[in-house]
Amino acid sequence: MRRKEVLRALGIFQRATADQLWRMLRPADRHDRITRDTLNALKDAGMVRVETRLESGHQLWVLTEKGHKEAKLLLPKSVRISALRKLEYDDEGRPVQADGYDEHAAAVTSTAAVLTGAGYGTPLSWQTEIAHKLPYGYTQYADLTMRAPDAGVPAMLLEVDRVNEPVDDLVDKLRRYSDWFELLAPKADADQEKAARRRGAAVHDFRLWSRIYPATGREGYVPVAFVFTGKTQAQRESRMRRLEQAGRRYFAGTPYPWAGFTAVDYHQAVPVVVTELERITADPAGAAGRVWRRLGREEWQTLGEALDNPDGERLYRVEEEQSRRRQAERKAAEREAQRPVCARCGTKFTDERWQSVVQSSWWSTGDDLCGPCRQKDIDRAEAERLSQREAEEAAEREAAETEAKKGRGLFGRRR
Repeated sequence: MRRKEVLRALGIFQRATADQLWRMLRPADRHDRITRDTLNALKDAGMVRVETRLESGHQLWVLTEKGHKEAKLLLPKSVRISALRKLEYDDEGRPVQADGYDEHAAAVTSTAAVLTGAGYGTPLSWQTEIAHKLPYGYTQYADLTMRAPDAGVPAMLLEVDRVNEPVDDLVDKLRRYSDWFELLAPKADADQEKAARRRGAAVHDFRLWSRIYPATGREGYVPVAFVFTGKTQAQRESRMRRLEQAGRRYFAGTPYPWAGFTAVDYHQAVPVVVTELERITADPAGAAGRVWRRLGREEWQTLGEALDNPDGERLYRVEEEQSRRRQAERKAAEREAQRPVCARCGTKFTDERWQSVVQSSWWSTGDDLCGPCRQKDIDRAEAERLSQREAEEAAEREAAETEAKKGRGLFGRRR
């Protein structure tokens, strides 16, 4: 294990056990021995120290002042380094046992560790306690923010809950995230935003969150994950159900209003997924397994499946095409029912024949006949006309010949 990886991880998460660093940095290893060896080597170099020993028996490691300076140089400027945990001494010059590291902080780091170990980014993909300021004076801090575009999750906000606060508080967090996602970006045109609202995702271009987080690649806002841990499985399950019932307005989406559509409009919704730290660690695939549930669904899925919207815009496009096809078929049927029928043979008019009749500005004889029947009448009339013309021409020739004979007879007699 490279020492730089450990220094960067401690720079982001401030404190971690060897077990957590192992799961985060070397998940393919069978145990955390290499991680512990690296930490001890960094300790000898004056970069890290053991802050305390937890009730679980794990040592809690933190950066020294020297290690903190080194980690700051190793971290990109876009990643905020956590505060230095300074070593304190009592009046007799002995190190004071550190406090302030609770089970919630441990669960937050463990959550990042198991997700990173499952391929969701690297330690650099995470940040802790990112502020989301609201106009009514409240700031919603996310326990974790993850960016793992290579794993299909460009961004996700995570809240870790140890089943020790009211469900209403979780719903309030969800409400505040929804409020923050709806904030307009600086200098954004509110009227244009309202006009764009019906165009779905286009409205996000006017929102503040799109200037801070990358596009999700799916409908809706940046997804929010609630990771539950502690108490019993029944208590965790009850908590997820209560959150689902109370927070539905923020994640459920809106059905499209047109008849025959079952698709849901998620563009103005917060995708919310839940899981349990115990479920993740028990699954052979870890966080990459079917350990996530999208609120509003019953089945457990992979994170990608849970964040996907098979009943969203893709289904809408399919149903929209089906609606257009049905409408076209209905109009074709209505038009077919109006198609004229030949008064003579009963055959339906062709489109060409129908159009020729419609284009005529007045009714004429034969307009109630199909093309072939009309053509027969035209041909018959033409034949009769030709026959009559031939008869007339024959009569004219015969009259001319008779007149000529009369003239020759008279001339002959005179001679």
